[in-house]
Formats: sequence, structure tokens, C-alpha cells
Amino acid sequence: MLLNRVLFALAIAALFGSNVAAQKKASDSDTVRVFVFAGQSNMVGSDSRVQDIKRFPPFAGLESPQPNVRFSYCLGREDKIVSDGWVPLKPINNIVGPELSFANKVVDQTDAPIAIIKVAAGGTHLGGDWNPDDPSGFKMYPLALQGIRNSLADLEKKGIPYRLEGFMWHQGENDMFNEDYQNNYGKNLSNFIASWRRDLGTPDLKFYIGELCTKTIWGMDLRPRMYAISQGQRAVAEKDPLVEYIPTSHVGVEIGGGVGLHYHYGTLGQLEHGVNYADAYLRDIDKAPEENRALKNWPYKKGAKVKLYVLAGHRNMEGERAFVQDLQNSNDPTGLLKADPSVAYKYSIGGGYKTSDHWEPLGPAGFYDTFGPELSFSKTLSQQGVDNYAIAKFTHSGSQIIDWTPEGSVAKSRNLYPDFLDFIRTSILELTEQGQEVELAGIIYHVGENDMSWGPFRAGAAERVKTIIEQSRKDLGMPNLAWYVSQQAPTDDKDVNDIDVTAALQKELSNDPHTKLIQVFDLPPQEKKLVLDTNGIVVLGQKMAESISQ
Repeated sequence: MLLNRVLFALAIAALFGSNVAAQKKASDSDTVRVFVFAGQSNMVGSDSRVQDIKRFPPFAGLESPQPNVRFSYCLGREDKIVSDGWVPLKPINNIVGPELSFANKVVDQTDAPIAIIKVAAGGTHLGGDWNPDDPSGFKMYPLALQGIRNSLADLEKKGIPYRLEGFMWHQGENDMFNEDYQNNYGKNLSNFIASWRRDLGTPDLKFYIGELCTKTIWGMDLRPRMYAISQGQRAVAEKDPLVEYIPTSHVGVEIGGGVGLHYHYGTLGQLEHGVNYADAYLRDIDKAPEENRALKNWPYKKGAKVKLYVLAGHRNMEGERAFVQDLQNSNDPTGLLKADPSVAYKYSIGGGYKTSDHWEPLGPAGFYDTFGPELSFSKTLSQQGVDNYAIAKFTHSGSQIIDWTPEGSVAKSRNLYPDFLDFIRTSILELTEQGQEVELAGIIYHVGENDMSWGPFRAGAAERVKTIIEQSRKDLGMPNLAWYVSQQAPTDDKDVNDIDVTAALQKELSNDPHTKLIQVFDLPPQEKKLVLDTNGIVVLGQKMAESISQ
């Protein structure tokens, strides 16, 4: 048995070796880059719908086939959907996978052709189904290995030069329900990666490991288990220079029934999920598009006082579903899309997924053509006669209020408080070094949307917010620091309505003369719970600014 396995591995290595030789004869633009996408339901594209793509303008058109991208796939468990060889890339079975947006962005930024092999099935385990040494259940590892080999052999047969360029892996939620699988996830993942490199004869194959999304309900009620899996994934990435941990907690998540929380990314999240992999790959090959939004001229006179407003929060302060295209299509009547060089702006969004390298002119700066309430907030301040101010924004849409508290939670890597305080201090220091007198005019914090939908977090929200406020004043040495706590209408559902979080916030904050509670309960009607659309985000920023200047 061992001898046969060795001989087979040598044969495969020879096959790959011959293809490498062919590649050397081919120009770089002729060599097909092959990417593998594998994992469980959030790699499949569960709870996504092709018809919903049109709702998200940055991704318009991805419902159509991409004929210049080869695609081979095997999806599902009992009832598998399998391609007949290579086909043009397109949505399969009315679901949206990350490969659609990945391919679109990579093709746009590179010249060489690409191909994608996808093998994924919901509810599968790395410790069992995907185990290279002793696969159980649906035996995903040997299934995927054979599928990949067949697809590559087809390219070889047709004389098409190729190279395996990357392996995108998103899995882990199901391993957290088995103590052995959970505790050994890092060890199993390391073995998984080594096995693929061995069995495919590609010792330098790069792996991109997608983070389990903390914005889902499991990121809240199964926080310790999700953290354990993430620690295993991070440990492998730290030890192996050819493994990269890809944050995904900032991407969109499907809005479910009832309280609105969900387990899956859904359509928007899957499309953003794919962009994350594309961005990581393009950075690796030095093809990432550059953004240069630096201020050409410093907007404040030296020695002048600058009011610094810090905006902070979760999904809607980040602007998860506010798209610049929506404003463009309405001809942007309020001029929000035009960069404003009179307002210096810096940011750390998505828990540090995207940060400004320097102060920029205020303008849209989200991950996926998105923006937050800072644009209309600034416009409204200016209209009310406020000048000489700067805005610094610190958000993580995949966080809950507990992550902002000084003590944090058992998931220590999710604790934002130290970075938040450092961000504020650094912002003040940078303005001071520019010759400004700095007044920290206030912190505007929009309370966690997800917290309002899960009973234990909703019950503790008010007390946690108060703790953050009190400790931040001590740590910054500003006992009278102004805090403005913005609250949208909390989730209205029988499962959580017995917890009156609005009254709790009023009780905790009403006696604080330096804290103002902004109840933004008259936003435009929204299609979905928790998240605000473009119009909602614009109005939210206006309401915040109006309350501050009153």
C-alpha cells in the first residue's frame, strides 16, 4: 500500500514537472493561473441568491457568465452538483460564491488567464470529512483531490500551460462542535496544507485561510468556540510564510427572520468575501490598485484650534450597505461624494482591515465602494457654521459592544479597546505635530446593532457602554470628555422585546452631564433589520450632527 502511494505520488510529480517545463516555454500572459476554492457552507454560498446581486451596485453584472474564466466544480454533500469538465465561470444552482467577485477583480487587474476549481459542501469537518489521512463522512479530501487532478489533467491533455496559484479555504464552524476537532484545528489544518502540497506536487502552494465571520450569531453565542478555531488558524498562518489569514468579519452578513441574525454571509457577504481573497492575492503579486487620497494642502492655519470628532461603532457606523453608486445614480444632490479638502479625515475600519496611512480629505473610503455617516455628519456640521474640525473614524462591523469594553471577553484577539484608545491618542498627536491646538470635541458612538438582537448582549448593552465611557475618560485623562451615544430603533421581536434596552441606556447615561443619548428612531423605512441602506446612513449622519450642535 505504501509503495503504491509513493509510486503514484512520483507519477503525479512527474506530471506536474512536465507542465512546469511547458510553462517555462510559455509567456507569462499565456500561463493559466489555477485557484482552488474549498470549504463548507460559507464557501458554497449558502443563503445567497443570484437575483439579489442587482441590489448591490458594486457587483452589478456578476450574475452573468464570465466566459474568459474556466470553472470546474463539485458542490454539495448527498446531492452533488458537478460540472462536466471545464465550463465558463457563472453562478451555480442560483447561489453566489466568492469565486465570482474574485475572478472579476483578478482579471481586471492582471493579464494572464485564470481558472477556478471549486469543491465545497456545507456542514463538513476538517477533522473528519476533509481529513487527508482518515477521511470520514462525505470523504471530501479524496473527492476534492481527484476532482482537482482530473481538471488539471484536462488542461494538460489540451496542451494548456498552467500553474496552481492559490488555495482559498473557508471552513471551521462545524469543527467547533466536536471538542477533539476544535482543540486540534491548528494541527489538523497544518497537516491538511502539507498533504495538499505533497499530493499535488506543489511544495510552494500559497494558502489563503478565511476567518470565521464574527458578525454571525455564532460569533456571539459561540464566541469561545469560534475563538478557539481562529486561534488554530492564526497559529498556522504565523508559522507558515505561505499561509495568509484573511479577515472576513467585516463583510456583509445575510439578515435572517425574527431578530435578524444569521449564520451565513448571503449574497452581499459572498461577493465581498471573494474580493478579500482577490485583494490578498493581488498584493502578493504586486498588482493591488493604489489609492492616493493624501491631502495636498493642510487645511488648517498653524496654531489654530482644531476640533476633533471621533466616530466609532459597528455595522452602520462603518456603512455596510451604503454604496457610492446609489448617490451617483441620484446625481448626489447633497454633494457628499466630492472630496472635501477642508476636513482632515483618518480612519481604521473593519477592525483594522483598512486604515488610512495619513490624513486624507474627507470622502468615501469604505472597502467595497461604501461609506458611513461621516459624510453627511460633516456636511451638516458645516451647514450649521462649525468650522476647523477634523474627523477620525474607528469601526469594526463584526464586533459587539463587549469587544469595546476594557476587560473584553474570552476572545482576546477581538478586544478593540486598547487599539481604540491608541487610535484617539495618535490622532491627537498627529494634529498637534502639524502645529494645531487640538480639542477632542467628542466621541460619537453608534451602539451595536447585533447586540440588540441577542438577549444576553442586549441585556448588558447599557452597562457596557457606560463602562467604556467612564474608563476612556480615565485613560485619556479627560474627565469631562463628551460622549454622544447614538441609538437606532432596537430590534423589534418577541424574543428580545422583554429587554427594554432603550430605558436601560437612558437610566445609565441620563445622569452624566457629559454624555448625550441620541435616539435616532425616525430614520427612513428600511428593507432589512439591523442594517441601514444608503439613505438611512445619510440621515443617520445628519441626525448625529444636529444633536451635537444643539
